[in-house]
Amino acid sequence: MASPALICSTQPWEDLKAHVEDLKGTHLRDLMGDADRCRSMMVEFDGILLDYSRQRATVDTVDQLLKLAEAASLKEKIHHMFNGKRINSTENRSVLHVALRAPRDAVICSDGKNVVPDVWDVLDKIKAFSERVRSGAWVGATGKALKDVIAVGIGGSFLGPLFVHTALQTDPVASEHARGRQLRFLANVDPIDVARNLTGLCPETSLVVVVSKTFTTAETMLNARTLREWISSALGPDAVAKHMVAVSTNLPLVEKFGIDPKNAFAFWDWVGGRYSVCSAVGVLPLSLQYGFSVVENFLKGAYSIDQHFSSTSLEKNIPVLLGLLSVWNVSFLGYPARAILPYSQALEKFAPHIQQVSMESNGKGVSIDGEPLPYVTGEIDFGEPGTNGQHSFYQLIHQGRVIPCDFIGVVKSQQPVYLKGEIVNNHDELMSNFFAQPDALAYGKTSEQLQKENVQQNLVPHKTFTGNRPSLSILLPALTAYNIGQLLAIYEHRVAVQGFIWGINSFDQWGVELGKSLATQVRKQLHASRVKREPIEGFNYSTTTLLTKYLEATSDVPADPPSILPNI
Repeated sequence: MASPALICSTQPWEDLKAHVEDLKGTHLRDLMGDADRCRSMMVEFDGILLDYSRQRATVDTVDQLLKLAEAASLKEKIHHMFNGKRINSTENRSVLHVALRAPRDAVICSDGKNVVPDVWDVLDKIKAFSERVRSGAWVGATGKALKDVIAVGIGGSFLGPLFVHTALQTDPVASEHARGRQLRFLANVDPIDVARNLTGLCPETSLVVVVSKTFTTAETMLNARTLREWISSALGPDAVAKHMVAVSTNLPLVEKFGIDPKNAFAFWDWVGGRYSVCSAVGVLPLSLQYGFSVVENFLKGAYSIDQHFSSTSLEKNIPVLLGLLSVWNVSFLGYPARAILPYSQALEKFAPHIQQVSMESNGKGVSIDGEPLPYVTGEIDFGEPGTNGQHSFYQLIHQGRVIPCDFIGVVKSQQPVYLKGEIVNNHDELMSNFFAQPDALAYGKTSEQLQKENVQQNLVPHKTFTGNRPSLSILLPALTAYNIGQLLAIYEHRVAVQGFIWGINSFDQWGVELGKSLATQVRKQLHASRVKREPIEGFNYSTTTLLTKYLEATSDVPADPPSILPNI
């Protein structure tokens, strides 16, 4: 029997389960014919329009979802997050990524202390440092300006900053600030990723930013040691202090590594990795590439949504509505996946970032109190920019499995193209698909329509589209640094809302740790087998066989090799 603490034991949850039956005979063709319903399912804030009228939901559905939010104490949980309560109970931490983009005069407390001044101390330090590097006041060991930055990190130290960087690259303001500079991200411990990131770069003009809170993350630190070798072998060991800086809180290990602790930029344990792009994790490399003023506008955009999320009534609250609709789709309609479909190539790294934010946050099997859950949580997130995705996996979405879709469009292109004689410009062509695809999913195409079009009878079943496939549309006014910050915060808070409703802890990630600990055992075995010729012990038959095969095939690898770096 479900624990009384679980949301599934409440009356609103039971009412929504019953409500699913009410909707079984209702098609989106019918729902979309109700103009008043559609009008009620559109929300605008700060230039952003959310249209969720193509969800398989009625006005009554939304009312019942709002009652579910009340039963889950959603308002109270949001308040707790913004006020520094230790809602990450398994790690006994506050969850205050919202403090990272708060204005200088804001008051956001953790354990009774206003953390905003600490945040701005780091931001001011980043601004001063990035301006020194960008102006040429800070130079490398040979006196050359540092034009190329490699950020070394993994997971949340990589995906969020990469998304923002990719989105800013073609923004006219940001790209002008970045002229003559490069920013690359090294995440994978695979030496191929090292090779790709070093290709075309020179140690004399490169600055490495090592991002690791503890300075112990295995993959990140091996990559950092690799780049340290790349620098010191070319410029001497003393050059490391001029060519490497850190984002970390472990100053002793930073200094031991060879980086001056003065060149370490802090963040805090109330910042989860996947929520850390607004900390030094993202702000430092992005400021080095685009200048602090551009990144500050990104922070202001995120803050705009923070304010909206924390103060707007639930029925007009964009992240709240998105979160509730995701709960409806997952827990009641039984759709396990969600497609994130930005109609902007600049947002090509958005879905991979949200994939981590969502799936690492809400992929949980127990409640925040440790109770096994009798319902599933989380979504399988994936996506590609339109129109590329249309020629890839949209076939499945239209005629295979039902997958709720998020269509994200931008009114004004970052880089408009106009060709004389064309019926529409390039961005209009892109946006024609943005507007058409949700209707195609909602309405589908019936066999009767196909017969009226004189489609061959044997092809009618193949060209029939059932429709009734839910989606929502988010329309952004542009894709400036400010708008990118808004989009990030909308999805961060959406994920939190889902977790608050499901009654789970969206801010820990114990599932990441198990594989790490097992990899440590394998690492020790590989070393013992290579260096000491010790037999493989302590593994099951399958792993022992695979390890044996691997070691035999790599027997030519020396036990104590000299340093060898990629050569492309």
